[in-house]
Amino acid sequence: MIKVISSGKRKRAVARAVFEEGTGNVWINKKDYKLLHLFDKLKIEEPLRIAEKVLGKLNFNAAINVKGGGEKGQIEAARVALSKGIVEFAKSDELEKAYLEYDRNLLVADVRRKEARKPGDSKARSRRQKSYRWFWIN
Repeated sequence: MIKVISSGKRKRAVARAVFEEGTGNVWINKKDYKLLHLFDKLKIEEPLRIAEKVLGKLNFNAAINVKGGGEKGQIEAARVALSKGIVEFAKSDELEKAYLEYDRNLLVADVRRKEARKPGDSKARSRRQKSYRWFWIN
């Protein structure tokens, strides 16, 4: 019995996927991915549909655990973990090329992070407003 573990990240969200031989079921945090909101479900389905087109029948079950981050970040992290795991499970170069051609972010995590807040300012880039025509009269 083959068991493959892969991981994916997006912002603060970290996903860990465990693949075993099966019938193509995918669970995210112990819930079937088909119960997700429409666009989240479609985002998870993208790598599955590409894999089905290239490999034929899906012969694995994936259990994905996601921690941290927000809802959309978790979906992106799960998507990366799922794609990387399918490629590793199937050992298919053709599938890897298909993923990279469709969307590079399926296999390569997006490394952008939130910029640090600067001291004396309200946010990372915004500066405090200055009033030029204000004079203190004592």
